[in-house]
Amino acid sequence: MLLKRQFGEEHPYWSAGPFKIRLPFIHYRWETAETVQALVLFVVAMGMIPLLKQYLGLPHDVALAFVAICGIGFMLPNLLGVPFVPGWITPAIPVVLLFVGQFEPGPEAIKALVALQAVVAFIFLFMAVTRLGSKLVNVIPNSIKGGILLGAGIAAITGEIQEGGRLYNTPISLAVGCFATAFILFSLSFRHWSETHRWAKILSSYGMVPGMIAAMLIGWGISEYPLPEIELGVAVPAFGSVLDYTVFGVGLPSWDLLLLAVPTAIIAYIIAFGDIIVGQTLIKRVDHLRPDEKIEVDVDRAHLVTGIRNVMHALVAPYPGLAGPLFTGAMATIAERYRQGRSAMDTIYSGAGVFWIVGFIALFLLPLVSLFQPVLPIALSITLIITGYLCIAVGVEQVDSATSMGVAGTMGVVLAVHGAAWGLGVGLVLWFLLEKRAKGVKDEEEIHVLEDAPVDPEHEAPAAKPAAE
Repeated sequence: MLLKRQFGEEHPYWSAGPFKIRLPFIHYRWETAETVQALVLFVVAMGMIPLLKQYLGLPHDVALAFVAICGIGFMLPNLLGVPFVPGWITPAIPVVLLFVGQFEPGPEAIKALVALQAVVAFIFLFMAVTRLGSKLVNVIPNSIKGGILLGAGIAAITGEIQEGGRLYNTPISLAVGCFATAFILFSLSFRHWSETHRWAKILSSYGMVPGMIAAMLIGWGISEYPLPEIELGVAVPAFGSVLDYTVFGVGLPSWDLLLLAVPTAIIAYIIAFGDIIVGQTLIKRVDHLRPDEKIEVDVDRAHLVTGIRNVMHALVAPYPGLAGPLFTGAMATIAERYRQGRSAMDTIYSGAGVFWIVGFIALFLLPLVSLFQPVLPIALSITLIITGYLCIAVGVEQVDSATSMGVAGTMGVVLAVHGAAWGLGVGLVLWFLLEKRAKGVKDEEEIHVLEDAPVDPEHEAPAAKPAAE
């Protein structure tokens, strides 16, 4: 590493307009733990291949080329100065699939996805240039935010557990993988173990990897998934055929299709903005423990880079996962290791940068690609179910009354069943008819409660209600 950071300063970079460029070995060191994680978790990126084949009608080698192009996009944020581990807009995937699923796989579905990705890119770039991102999200009612997250969570989990879903078809391996991953990531008991036992601390540092490996081994052991046929050499995606499945091969989407994509794009943006907030929160939790480095989280830069990635996809690799600002599971794991000190991870950029550089390289290692090929559904399914759990948990946190919960819950169900346009429409109508009026009614009810409350004769004030036994 040629450039070193002085204590308490921002990590060194090369300035390039709105961007701050950092390169491995020049600006930051190589991290072993992220290398190991990426050699397994790159399979999550490959988990998009079944969706590309099913919904867009892509051949396998072309789908692999799309994944490789996505891998280039994954490396951009850290390279340009965003301290996040990027990913898809994962909670929006079920909503995106509801939209794309209306069209015949092939040119029609590709045009629909191009339209959606172009609108998403426009929203991100517009919010970056005008700096309106946080202001827009702040004016959206909490029940609507909650409804979007609940709908995305319900759709994600329902798609996996319903008849024909991946968990329904291979219940044992996926159930073990999901429970193990959830236990390691979210369990209060395991968090206590990781603070008191070295083995648990080591296990927690690898995040989603243990659960996925457990699911794969069980899936192979009980024949829920076929055993791999290991191949040697280098994987060669069909880059030469990529343009045939883009706007250069199928043509541009119509204006009607662009307008039809707007509701789904708005939902995807709101979810992605929530991911930016989650990324900020994860860094804030550890930043104060590392006075040796000043971490800059520029929301406008995150919007700009995410917009650029979505433009790239809209042109040369339309993607059902879209381009999102955060891979929550990997970011949480890297942030947890970062808090252990400079000897564990010199800078947040080294962990986040090395992760997707190795992930991109792994896409071309044929022995790894062929090893994980039969179990690609496991990676996608665990990612969606864990994301669905998080969406529901965070969605419930958005609401603060029974009326808000009713609006959010109803909107979420409609969104999960009938798609973004109906979900947003029903949510807005219910909020206007019920919640907006209920705010005034609530205030009046509180006044009546105070007026009717029993009075403490000694202090001439409303007596406190007895505590529930």
